[in-house]
Amino acid sequence: MHTVDAHGASIPAIGLGTWTLKGREAQAMTETAIETGYRHIDTARMYANEESVGAGIAAAGLARDELFVTTKVWHSDLRAADLRRSLDASLSDLGLDQVDLFLIHWPNADIPLSETIEAMNTARAEGLTRHIGVSNFPSALLKQAVGLSEAPLVANQVENHPYLDQRKVHAACREYGIAMVSYCPLFRGGPIFSERPVADAARRTGKTPGQVVLRWHVQQEGVVAIPRTTKPERLKENIDLFDFELTGDEMEAISALRGRGKRVCDFDFSPEWDS
Repeated sequence: MHTVDAHGASIPAIGLGTWTLKGREAQAMTETAIETGYRHIDTARMYANEESVGAGIAAAGLARDELFVTTKVWHSDLRAADLRRSLDASLSDLGLDQVDLFLIHWPNADIPLSETIEAMNTARAEGLTRHIGVSNFPSALLKQAVGLSEAPLVANQVENHPYLDQRKVHAACREYGIAMVSYCPLFRGGPIFSERPVADAARRTGKTPGQVVLRWHVQQEGVVAIPRTTKPERLKENIDLFDFELTGDEMEAISALRGRGKRVCDFDFSPEWDS
């Protein structure tokens, strides 16, 4: 399994995103993903699927130390006591004593970041999570979080795909030795798959357009991708990325699509983005 290493965390470069998966579907997709070879499962308290994801993990029967599990605390629960309650509930629903990575799902300007980061460090020190990190943190806020944390932050999970310029965040992650985890890595599928640089690379390599876009992610230094799918047949496709490479010209041509500046996730509580 190809991994991205960050401050002692060894994060599988492709994981299963579970946003929008619920109930039996979430359980089945989690179990099937693990059986297919996935070793990285991403969930969050806000997804309301941790119990189902945990059931899928249990059903797969993989040794705990072979699986990397991430969950997140919602932006309304960033006070120390609320964060601890959220993590305790996540662990209970997942059926785990410890997650591998615990993230601040979104920043919240109304709650002191120092309090939240201290609570994250406490959770790590008490063994409830092996590693800590953030999500949806633009570069300036990431710098602040790094400066506040006693333990190293190992990941910043952000929306990232060829239609969005995340070079500033990526550069900040590289500066601090942090993995950049791409959510919505395929944007929304269809449009991006028809772009000429993607289609041309797919023809040359004999891979699907989706595999080309995911390869574009993992071929960048320190980048992890967590595609979500509801189709079991896509699971094998999305992880079958490590028997080919994109050329430098292909990487540049796909990267040139960043000028579109399209986002899937932008809310009234979002921070001020880098781009």
